[in-house]
Amino acid sequence: MIQEQMQEGRFDFMRACDKAFVIQMTEALAAQGYTYGDTIGDGICWGRYMLIFRKAGAKSKKVAARIYIREDSVAFRLFLSDVTSHAAFITHAPPYIQEVFVGPQGNCKHCRGAHCQFQKSYEINGVKIEKCNGETFTFPAARVEQIPDLIALFREFYAPKRRTAKRSCV
Repeated sequence: MIQEQMQEGRFDFMRACDKAFVIQMTEALAAQGYTYGDTIGDGICWGRYMLIFRKAGAKSKKVAARIYIREDSVAFRLFLSDVTSHAAFITHAPPYIQEVFVGPQGNCKHCRGAHCQFQKSYEINGVKIEKCNGETFTFPAARVEQIPDLIALFREFYAPKRRTAKRSCV
């Protein structure tokens, strides 16, 4: 479905490499059990269009990731929690992934006072980091060659749940 959608006239402004990213990342997320519901919606303030990924078949509407289709690029954003417990993975990730977590992008400016309602706080390598939730964990110029690393990061935070066998009462 995504291949056909990327052929629609409304996406003629996109570069071929950005279309390739959208297609391949959508397929990679589908392989992890996540779907955009075949809907490419308005990007609101994040870009011209947006794909929103959720766990396929789940009752929860929790967003796991988004792809923002912008005029001159595509961005990939993850919705992550409990970052501190994944600090070891992040410190061993490629520099462009580390930068999203420890760099200045989205640093909290305490616009809502000392305890921002929408703040992401975590610690990496003993350093406390505070980010504004609306600007966190976005890879602003995502490329096809980054997909394996981005999926590894996705799997780190969204590992498949293991089912435990029910114990009998015998």
